[in-house]
Amino acid sequence: MKSDIRVCSAWKAEHDRPVYTLSATCPECGASAINSAPAPFDPADPYGEYRRALKRRARD
Repeated sequence: MKSDIRVCSAWKAEHDRPVYTLSATCPECGASAINSAPAPFDPADPYGEYRRALKRRARD
C-alpha cells in the first residue's frame, strides 16, 4: 500500500521539525515533498531465505 503522506525533503535545513503534507511540494518553503513511509522490504534481506524455508515447511 502506498502512503499519500509526504514530508518536506529539505526539512532538516529549512524547518525545526518535519513538515508533512499531501501535496507534491512543501506548503511552507516550496521544496519538493518525498514519501514519508519506509521501504516495504529490503532486497538484500539477510533472513529472507530462512523465512521462506519456514513457510515451505509449514505449508507441507
